[in-house]
Amino acid sequence: MSAVSTLAPESSGKVRGGRRAAILALSLGAFGIGTTEFVAMGLLPDIAESLGTSEPTAAHVISAYALGVVVGAPTIAALTARVSRRTLLIALMVAFTIGNAATVLAQNYGMLMAARFVAGLPHGAYFGVAALVAAHLAGPESRAKAVGQVMIGLSVANVVGVPAATWLGGALGWRSAFVVVVIIGLLTIAALFVFLPALSDMKITNPMTELGALKRPQVWFALLIGIVGFGGMFAFYTYISTTLTSVSGVSESFVPFALMLFGLGMVAGNILGGALADRGVVRAIFVSLVAIVVVLVAFALTAGNPWAALILTFFIGLTGVALTPALQIRLMDVAEDAQTLAAALNHSALNIANAGGAWMGGLVIAAGYGYRAPSLLGAGLAVAGLAVLGLALLYARRSAVTVRT
Repeated sequence: MSAVSTLAPESSGKVRGGRRAAILALSLGAFGIGTTEFVAMGLLPDIAESLGTSEPTAAHVISAYALGVVVGAPTIAALTARVSRRTLLIALMVAFTIGNAATVLAQNYGMLMAARFVAGLPHGAYFGVAALVAAHLAGPESRAKAVGQVMIGLSVANVVGVPAATWLGGALGWRSAFVVVVIIGLLTIAALFVFLPALSDMKITNPMTELGALKRPQVWFALLIGIVGFGGMFAFYTYISTTLTSVSGVSESFVPFALMLFGLGMVAGNILGGALADRGVVRAIFVSLVAIVVVLVAFALTAGNPWAALILTFFIGLTGVALTPALQIRLMDVAEDAQTLAAALNHSALNIANAGGAWMGGLVIAAGYGYRAPSLLGAGLAVAGLAVLGLALLYARRSAVTVRT
């Protein structure tokens, strides 16, 4: 059975009628996850002061969340293979809400680290299962578009959720930002209960079947494309504020507007990327990676012009995120009967890309190449992603020849 099962005749009408509401509920969860993932970055000085520690030490709470994502995605996906997808999504959002409530109540550094790790555990599994459910509800012709619609919640979080929560945290204390996330989590739980159908016609597997995804070379190729290719966007984005102020001459007060442009580009990228992937997954990956190369090189060449830099900031967000729906569908396709684990691993890969891109971008700056260098590094990473895609296609062709022989 494929990732997108044929809907049962007796339930297809109900599914079609409530599909938009169900996908909106899934996207609301993505909005909450995106808000909690990025809001801590803007509140680090407040967090450090309240805990009586340095800002670099307080930054470890961000790493703790990312570690939770990387560990939780494959572990939860494999161990819960037999659980109903509806039940699992609700349980994941309950765990997410508990982790953020613990963040609000944490009284010391150790408790906060543990709370952020717990809050990160459901992240990858939620996105992976939500992508499978959205693709199932939408049907084979619109599955990538549906995945993109779920991911829009993450992009909107960067445009609305993170700035609003950061402002509230600055005004009322950093804990209030996570109170907002808890409220979003509770609303998502209620929305999933009300709008998500039973999904009884979705295929349920078992842990050993899901772990079988790790034996498939094409799964690893797809994950590596995400780690390398998507890392290019984060090499740029991590240092966007300083680049815009020191190279482009943009005033500090204008940086939030630039970040909003980047977030709007992410929203557009999810929509465009989903539409492209529904017309051809491999072609969408190729086009997205080529576009990333073009816009990052263009930014490095024109960064001295503030208007060009701002316009290209939008397009970097668009092209980078346009890659994600296609990668998600690619993983679901090549994983065959182990789609839950593969889909969840995509978000572990993207978090590795986040950390790796930021680290490598810092290395080229520290080496004295300036703040244009991360963009060129990012373009190089996207080229490496294209090389991995080429290797994946070559391996698939040779495997097919071997099977025929």
